Amino acid sequence: MKLYIDTSQREEITISFDGEVFKTQSKKEKSQRLLPFIDETLKKKKLTLKDLTEIKVNTGPGSFTGLKVGVSVAQALGWALNIPVNGKDIKKGESIEIDYE
Repeated sequence: MKLYIDTSQREEITISFDGEVFKTQSKKEKSQRLLPFIDETLKKKKLTLKDLTEIKVNTGPGSFTGLKVGVSVAQALGWALNIPVNGKDIKKGESIEIDYE
């Protein structure tokens, strides 16, 4: 299953699993809210992180902090689960470019 992460908006986090979209408002605590939001949503769908096969993350443009949070979480999950992030193999040292503009 493919996870999509979008933290480019200042006050909203969007994730989707194979096209099913979930949104949450998060004004001040976006960096603390993303992983629990992913976990809660997976549990509601009776899934786990191990069910993920790929991660796509919005790399911009968007807010500096928001993009860093989204890409950092995506890369950490990709590395831990050994799955590609935006088509890159994180374990081989390939990285995601961020477009802040």
